[in-house]
Amino acid sequence: MEREGEVGVGLGGTLWEHLPLLVRTKSPESIEFILQALWKTRKTGLDPADRSIISEMLLLQDDTLLDPLLVCLRMLIRNVVPENLDEVGIQGLFPSEILPELRRLLTLLLLRLQRGWREDLLKDQAPVSRFKAMTWSMSASDGESADPEALVKLELQSDAKLQSGDSELLFRVPKDTSANILVSIRSLREQLSGVGETSNSAVS
Repeated sequence: MEREGEVGVGLGGTLWEHLPLLVRTKSPESIEFILQALWKTRKTGLDPADRSIISEMLLLQDDTLLDPLLVCLRMLIRNVVPENLDEVGIQGLFPSEILPELRRLLTLLLLRLQRGWREDLLKDQAPVSRFKAMTWSMSASDGESADPEALVKLELQSDAKLQSGDSELLFRVPKDTSANILVSIRSLREQLSGVGETSNSAVS
């Protein structure tokens, strides 16, 4: 596994200096393979077999040169995917000293790959729904009975970074049970609000 803690966590100058190692590969497909391997192992890190394959692709005799390059590419991916950067945004991540051809190739590859990566990220996420609002009103029943019903609507807001917009829960309850139902809904509202606050405090 690449030793990210020893190399650093930012896209500093020392990391960028290792990016030109990619020009040693024989084809754009080799660079795409490296990017895909890093994405697939984003939670576990590369195993020895993957590291050996990538070292051979880059014609590296010294394995210590591999870790800074891998960290640079991982940090590049982490800047591109969650932000859903466009071509201009990705180009802006590279310093001017990076070869224009390499910068252009990496930009095109990241643009093409990030859609699938973002879909993977959505599958990985466990979005938390926060309570936003609750409204209720009385309406006539749709059935044979003319007894009025309580129409209750809950509005929930997702905290997922890649998922925007609100969702609604809409349901009807008979008038004679609406009081108990509304008490339960108020309890649910407090619980949902508490989950949202707990989640926010945990990441702040």
